[in-house]
This record gives sequence, structure tokens and C-alpha cells, in this order.
Amino acid sequence: MSTPTFRLYNTLTHETEPVEPIEDEHLRFYSCGPTVYMYAHIGNFRSFLTADLIRRTAEAIGWDVTNVSNITDVGHLTQDDLVDPGGEDKMQRALEREGERFANIYDLARHYTEAFLEDWNALNLREPEVRPRATEHVTDQLEAVIELVETGHAYTTEQGVYFSVESVDDYGHLSGNTEAQQLEATDRDVVEDPGKQDPRDFALWKHDPQHLMHWHSPWGWGYPGWHIECSVMGMQYLGDRFDLHTGGEDLIFPHHECEIAQNQALAGHPVINYWAHTRFLQVEGEKMSKSTGNFYTVRDLIAPGPDDDHVPDSVQEQGGVDPLALRYALMQGQYRKPFNFTLDTLHTAARHVRRYQDAAERVDEALEADAAGPDDLGDRLSPIYDRTLEAMCDDLNTPAATAAALDGVKAIEQTDRLSGAAARSARDWLDRTNALLGVIEREHETGEPPDDEPHASLTPDHLSESVDALLEDREAARADGEYARADAIRDTLEALGIEVMDRPEGPEWRRKVELE
Repeated sequence: MSTPTFRLYNTLTHETEPVEPIEDEHLRFYSCGPTVYMYAHIGNFRSFLTADLIRRTAEAIGWDVTNVSNITDVGHLTQDDLVDPGGEDKMQRALEREGERFANIYDLARHYTEAFLEDWNALNLREPEVRPRATEHVTDQLEAVIELVETGHAYTTEQGVYFSVESVDDYGHLSGNTEAQQLEATDRDVVEDPGKQDPRDFALWKHDPQHLMHWHSPWGWGYPGWHIECSVMGMQYLGDRFDLHTGGEDLIFPHHECEIAQNQALAGHPVINYWAHTRFLQVEGEKMSKSTGNFYTVRDLIAPGPDDDHVPDSVQEQGGVDPLALRYALMQGQYRKPFNFTLDTLHTAARHVRRYQDAAERVDEALEADAAGPDDLGDRLSPIYDRTLEAMCDDLNTPAATAAALDGVKAIEQTDRLSGAAARSARDWLDRTNALLGVIEREHETGEPPDDEPHASLTPDHLSESVDALLEDREAARADGEYARADAIRDTLEALGIEVMDRPEGPEWRRKVELE
């Protein structure tokens, strides 16, 4: 079979289009990640799964892939606080809700980041090439805001720095939302400020003495707006022209609309060619919410605790479902169509995954036995894989892909005696299908996140003195406006296992790991 054309629905053009990478056979794309203030729910992971399937499909047709997926660990205003620049944000509310469980906002962010990575691995999602955290790139964001002010795309007020929507062409083209009231109704970075030039203008940098995270800037202490984070991190790692951006449909407006405006202002031209968005998830026919008792995190379903009363008895009784079954269930609706997640769908998915795994066990036993005989599976399984790949290349048609792949399981089940040759063909099909769909065998052994915390190289006796000296150098660099040098010093501290927390009264630090 010739390699199928990979096609995706482009939100920007409202058309299903062939994906044509800027670099030949090298797909470069950015995926919006979570804000880490709670355990991610299954609707969040449906969006992350879309990005994973795009990656797997691109690799299946022979492309290289570079994926960047961020962690937003800077708090931002909640939707209820749009008109109050001093309102609480989701992370701050989470810290207040969880009492003394966490020492500070950074502890909370670290905990939920690690939990997110555990859930990510459990669902067999492949790791992106880069997973930047917003707090690690505040200096980069600050430099971008300074550039936007200097080039006339942003302006300052007493409350912060705002992007001038009128300074770019075609604002609202992605979403169709161009009116001020539409922006103010949905954007956490739109606040009332008498100094604003246009109601649609959104915050790039904010002043708020009550906010728990602060960094120094030319305009005083503050923190970055939500939208600037992804613009900066995307272009830092993928350049000022890259192929694709993914996320949930709730991010189309205002987040991605504002990203496009910022990108164009910073680069001087359009940056991203394709935008792919995952539609909302319902649970048992209703919007997922805690008040209706149908709000499920990934860990609710794969490892429910004794106090998780909202988890259905059928899940509790078996101690949770196989994470691959949850992945399979989320794939039963195409990503750009609304999907109703039900327990029946989940239990059916568990049965299908078990069939795959039983087939794989049987194949592996036959490989070990290596009995003589003809290969009576290879010619049957090859076109089944081709149909599966064609479905995935057709705008990630996962219902058609999983239905096609099940025919391969049936072919293995209906073969009375597996010769060594047939088993080799079956194992090749299983491996290729798993690489494409990720629903047969885990690619992560334990579901634990990688240990990417640096280990300190200083002894305890000299640690405090050395860190204090580095922090003094960093403060001096910032006072002189040498932000690159200050950022380099912070990177050095990170490599030593030191977390720096900037406060209005001065920086604080602590060890991220125990010294060895």
C-alpha cells in the first residue's frame, strides 16, 4: 500500500486539509498542557490524547516529530474574577482549599505536576521532546513583553501591560469573535482598567500584591499574563514558523486567538499553519461537573480510593480499570466531535483491550514454541493494519481505526494453531498496531514520571553560603537590567537542585531534593 495522506481539520481555515510540514517529513507542533492546581480529569486527557495520536500517526507514515507540551505552573485569575485584577486564581484557591497539605504555592504546583505525569504515563501517552514549565521561562516572557512595548504592540498602565489588539490584522479570524463583549465574557486576562485603550486588549503583565507568585520587571513586581506563556515557549523551542498547535476547543477563544496575535506581532508574520482542537466531553449525557457526581479524574477510574464515593460501584469493586481501557474508551469518539463517555463504553473498552492482551499472550507463547507450519496470518493482517492507518490519517477517525484493528484480533483468535511463522507475523502486527493506537501494551513500565530532578553537587556545609552568593549576583544582574545573566544564574541554581521563589521582599530558596 502507498503511504496515505495525513489529513486534519484546520480550525483556522474550517477545512480538512492535507498536513504539509514546513520541513519535509518532520512535523513540529505545540500542545497546550494543564494548569497544575488539581488532578487532571478525563476531559483534559481527551485533548492530550489527540496530540498523542497525531504524533503516533505522523510517525507511522515515516515522519520525524518534535512536540512541545507545556506545564502552566503560574496561577491566573479564575473566570469568576475577570473584572477584578486582584482576584484569586485557581492555584491560590487550591492552596487555600487544601490547608496545610502544602507549604506554599510551589509545593502545590510540583505535587500536581508529578501527578499529571503519572496519569500521562498510565494512559500510555508518549513523552514530548520538550515539556517546558511556565515558571522556568518568565524571563523569556518578560523579554517578549518588553519587545511588544518597544514595537508599539503593547502599552503600560498603572495596573499592568496590555497587548493592543488593534495593532495586528485579522484579530478574531480563528474563532470569529471580534467584539469587545465577547472577549470580556470569556478571557481571564481581560480586566477593568481605566488606562486601557480598547476593551479587547488583554494583559501581558499584571500587578497584584495579593498574588502568590511575583517576578521583578521594568514595571515593578508582577507576573505574566496567561496568553504570553505559550507564545513564548512555542517559538523558543519550535522557531518562528512551525506546523501545528493543538488544544481543547475551550482554548480557541481567547487563548489561541491571543496567541496568534502575539505571535504575529513578535515574528512579523503568521507562525502556525494548522490548528487542531478537541471537542468537549460529556459523561452519561451530561456536562461533567462535581455537583452532578460525574466528574472523573484519571486516577478516580484507574485507582479509586476508599473515600471516592462518586466512583461507580462497578469500578470500585474491581479496584479500578486498566488505564489502557480508559484510553481505548476515550478513543471511541473522534476528537473533533462531542463525545458522550459512559460506563458501558468503559466496560466494553476493557473487554476489547483484554482480547488484545489475550491475543498477545497467545502469540508470544507460539513464538516461544516456534512450531513448524505456514504463515497463514501475514497476508490477512497486513491489509487490516493498512485500513487502521488509513482511518487514522483520515482526520484521526479513531472509531473506524479501532473497529478495523479488532478484525486483526479476530483473525488471531480464529487461527486454531499458530505456527512460528504465523506468530511472527502476528507479533509484527500487534507491535505496529500498538505503536499507532497505544491500546495493547504499555510503553511505560511503571506509570511513574521520569526522575528529572537534578541532584545537588554541593555538600550541606557549603550549600547555604554558595546559594546566597549566587542569589546576590542574580539580584545585581537584575538591577542592572542584565536579564540573560540573571536567568543563567537561576539555571545554575536549578541544576544544583535549588528552587528560587521571588518575593517582593527578596528571593527565597530551598532544596528541591535531599542532598546525597
